[in-house]
Amino acid sequence: MLPEKTENLPTSLLARRASRGEIKNSATVSSSLLPAFGTVIDDGHSQLRKYIIAPYDRRYRWWQTFLVILVIYSAWSSPFEVAFQHTTSGTFLFIDMVVDAIFAVDIITTFFVAYLDKSTFLLVDDPKKIAIRYVSRLWFTMDVASTLPFQYIYRILTGKLHGGAVFSFLNLLRLWRLRRVSDLFARLEKDTRFSYSWTRYCKLICVTLFIVHSAGCFYYWQATQYRVKQNTWIGKQINNFENRSIWLGYTYALYWSITTLTTVGYGDLHAENTGEKMFNICFMLFNIGLNAYLIGNMTNLVVHSATRTFTMRDTINEVSRYASMNRLPEGLKEQMMAHLQLKFKTVELQQDEVFADLPKAIRSSIAQHLFQRTVESSYLFKGVSQDLIIQLVSEMKAEYFPPKVDIILQNEIPTDFYFVVSGAVELLTYKDGTEQVSISHRRKRATIHKTEFSNWRTFTVVTDCVPMINFAAFLG
Repeated sequence: MLPEKTENLPTSLLARRASRGEIKNSATVSSSLLPAFGTVIDDGHSQLRKYIIAPYDRRYRWWQTFLVILVIYSAWSSPFEVAFQHTTSGTFLFIDMVVDAIFAVDIITTFFVAYLDKSTFLLVDDPKKIAIRYVSRLWFTMDVASTLPFQYIYRILTGKLHGGAVFSFLNLLRLWRLRRVSDLFARLEKDTRFSYSWTRYCKLICVTLFIVHSAGCFYYWQATQYRVKQNTWIGKQINNFENRSIWLGYTYALYWSITTLTTVGYGDLHAENTGEKMFNICFMLFNIGLNAYLIGNMTNLVVHSATRTFTMRDTINEVSRYASMNRLPEGLKEQMMAHLQLKFKTVELQQDEVFADLPKAIRSSIAQHLFQRTVESSYLFKGVSQDLIIQLVSEMKAEYFPPKVDIILQNEIPTDFYFVVSGAVELLTYKDGTEQVSISHRRKRATIHKTEFSNWRTFTVVTDCVPMINFAAFLG
């Protein structure tokens, strides 16, 4: 349980704060910010220095997310401007200047962001140490290089509107910013608030679209650099293509890239010179690895979602063969099948797997929340001390039984003691060779868990025993 007030919390918990207060969701905090065993955190580390930003600050996270949107634009515009050099002026030039200015602000901001010392696992908020660490790393050099407006610098130095091939390819340094997208997907995959499968799907789609876009742009650029424009893949289709609409050429480039990536290749767009043939060979060899990567990831996602179903079907088949091989009675075989099917359908309600990795204090608190009121309402524990009930409740667990299943057999040494929370339990005896109901116990009250199935209802039942305490479910 979480404490309602923070005054009584230890300092080690208060040290992990955002600038706007206590962190409300642990999913937004990187696991690397947790201290190692033996680390001492005193009151001096509960607050960072003035003008120093915590890396897990909510506002800084929003700033990083905003930069990811600009990175997506840079990933699209950089290859596009290399292929279509006429776009390096006018509106595109203005947008590029604004985007580069925003990333320049982020470079300055990085000098005020605290970092985690890997030796002490504490946040370092000394501005001098932050600056030395950032400047001495490759990230600073690449951040600056990817922010410089090379096309604008070329226009100032030469007075020409369009830069040469070298300056055009220097703009590809902006693709260095893609590491931010990779970091974002890495965080989203670990964030339980987002679906892991859909996050992976989006990542695979983004990778595919970027490769299709980049390959098409470079293939078009190669056609513009060839001396005889009519002997190029697009020159055979469109006369004077360089002076036609930019979006027409871009459409043709994407069409070629997609048909090549998907190995369809209708043959209407094909290489016309040696350079284009070499590029096609390299691109198709790359596609072999890319297709294997995409198909492998998609297969893992699909198979992972169906693993439980495969396991259930295999288990049922094995039990069916076992029952047939040993010629078990049909009634006993039906009980085995019903139990396995119920176990599969109520796997989310089972406690053992959920409790396996939790500390004892949390397990005890959960058990008290689920079972204590039920045990206290039983006539058997009227007047029993609270401490004894808590000790018994802490050892309880859940079990689920389908209809017409034998729970305890006659002359069997009892090891479990059951509390019926909801449902019906009957004591059957054999008299004169016929089965008769001696006692019928039905508990009519709100259930702790209730799951609807096609032709029966699941009723949760509490079971207790010494030394084994269970938690059972009977279906009426």
